Amino acid sequence: MLFVLRRLLAGVLMVAASGLAAVAQDTDAPIQTLLQTHAEAIAKSSRKTIGPAIDALAASGLDDAQTVLQRWQDKEMWFDKETGLFVFAEKADNKTLTLFDVAGGGTIGTAPKKSYKQLKPNSGIRSMIGAALVQFQLNSPDPLTRATALNAIEREAEASHLTALRGAIDSEENPFLKTRKIRLERLLTIRFAEDDDTRIAAIKSFAGDLGVDVRAALNPLVATRIEAARDVPEGAMPLKVGSDALPRDAAYAILVAQDDAPARVSPGALRDALVANIKDDQIAGIQVATLVTDEARADVYGLLAGEGRVAPLVTEADVTASLERFRFFATYTSAPLAVALAAQATLDDIEATVALNQTADLVLDALSLASIYFLAAIGLAITFGVMGVINMAHGEFIMMGAYTGYVVQLFVPDYTLSILLAIPLAFAVTFAAGVALERLVIRWLYHRPLETLLATFGVSIALQQLAKNIFGTQARPLTAPGWLDGSWVLNDIVSISYIRIAIFALALLFLALFLFVMNRTRLGLEVRAVTQNPRMAASMGINPDRINMLTFGFGSGIAGIAGVAIGLYAKVTSEMGTDYIVQSFMTVVVGGVGNIWGTLLGATMVGSLQKGIEWLNPSNTLAAQTYMILFIILFIQFRPRGIIALKGRAAEA
Repeated sequence: MLFVLRRLLAGVLMVAASGLAAVAQDTDAPIQTLLQTHAEAIAKSSRKTIGPAIDALAASGLDDAQTVLQRWQDKEMWFDKETGLFVFAEKADNKTLTLFDVAGGGTIGTAPKKSYKQLKPNSGIRSMIGAALVQFQLNSPDPLTRATALNAIEREAEASHLTALRGAIDSEENPFLKTRKIRLERLLTIRFAEDDDTRIAAIKSFAGDLGVDVRAALNPLVATRIEAARDVPEGAMPLKVGSDALPRDAAYAILVAQDDAPARVSPGALRDALVANIKDDQIAGIQVATLVTDEARADVYGLLAGEGRVAPLVTEADVTASLERFRFFATYTSAPLAVALAAQATLDDIEATVALNQTADLVLDALSLASIYFLAAIGLAITFGVMGVINMAHGEFIMMGAYTGYVVQLFVPDYTLSILLAIPLAFAVTFAAGVALERLVIRWLYHRPLETLLATFGVSIALQQLAKNIFGTQARPLTAPGWLDGSWVLNDIVSISYIRIAIFALALLFLALFLFVMNRTRLGLEVRAVTQNPRMAASMGINPDRINMLTFGFGSGIAGIAGVAIGLYAKVTSEMGTDYIVQSFMTVVVGGVGNIWGTLLGATMVGSLQKGIEWLNPSNTLAAQTYMILFIILFIQFRPRGIIALKGRAAEA
């Protein structure tokens, strides 16, 4: 009864003091009652004693608990000095507060500022309140709020978050968020759990995991410090002096740091000591003018050391003797031995998995590059193999195809439709250009390879200049459709862009198309006949001149399609063809002139070789290309006809 009267009196006093009350404060609200239960600890605001009050609020299940914690953390909670009741308050002016009820947040009215005291939690208490608020966020009905809370924990995890995470896993209904919570709980267990067995179990659960967050959690646990002692203590890892892990000089420096061996006298210190002991142009009775060698100066220094005037020199024999008296070992410094060993074992397993996935990623990159080289070289393989023509303008046909795609996109803004239109149009444009080149230039230069090379090189320069005059020198965009954006990500290491996948599929499509044309059509039959024996083919009614024209046009058309594909990820400029002409010739020569399977194998070999060399020497791509060319020159010395040699005209040429 007295308790009720006290609360009623407090309410009346507060209303009277406010002067303008909106509603009466609910002094018996559950949240107010809970705050009054821990009023002394809350008012004292000591980090040592505030924990139970925060935990009680977080575990209360009251609707107002989260608001109270939030506003308490923001220093918006006050209490009446006379009654001890808690309220939310905002400063109306320098002397007046606007009061709000902690139960529901309704406006109470205004009151003199001097009647209330503001709760000002320090950074430690605010951190504890923040950890309690995480629990509400992790159990929020809104999935976005729960995801935001997980993001915040990932960025800046604290030991207090572990309990909140464990309490929020079972109630999680979203499968994706539940998986994130379970993973994050294991990561926090590794960092903050007190029980070693629990930490070890969490560490072992990540064996083979490629996540960067796992390595970030495990690496601090295996930090070591190298020490020296007469015997290696139990649990320490012995180290051999002179190994990569412990060079000789580093080992002796450890002994010096531990005061177990005298420091070496540096050349500068030796010189300063000699200068300090010069008297009448002599040092220890030796004329300074005679000290012209390191050995002479060291001998004089030894005389001074014998007289006790300087620290003695440390010889290599002294260093060896000191090192032999001690055993060197590494000890874990950031975790108990069992935890550190488990972390190291898991890291070793992860490194093995990383190496395997890096190999897979390198293979994917090599296949992707090989598909690009195959597309670029397949047309050259046709013209070079069938006709024996060294076409230095082949790269410019690739460039023409890319510019054709760019022009199509100027008129067709739908990127998917524009690419579908650009592919056949690029084939038609470069087919016509190839036929024109064959009719106007190459047909007059058959069986004259040097003149053909020089003529097509001149055509190459002319086409580049023509492209500059039309399109300018700046790179032009050839935009891929939206469904080709991004990459196919298998894990944190292995990924490949969708454009590269599309180019790989296009290369396989053209391989199938080429095989169909060559094996299932009359044109293919005639091309194979002319390739193997042009005179016999002519005697059978086949026109080799017409076949040469169509073959050259077909090869040029494929180069145009390759230009569209390459332009989707490479810059489209007048000089883009020069980036692929060398690799295209290497692909054809290595694979075997005029053989489609040889070209495929050659592209795979060149692409794999280039990626392998770049992996070994990633800082210098120019050197990598140089090494690749040297290797291919060496390869041709042993197999001049390539991987698959062609019989017929190409073999005789």
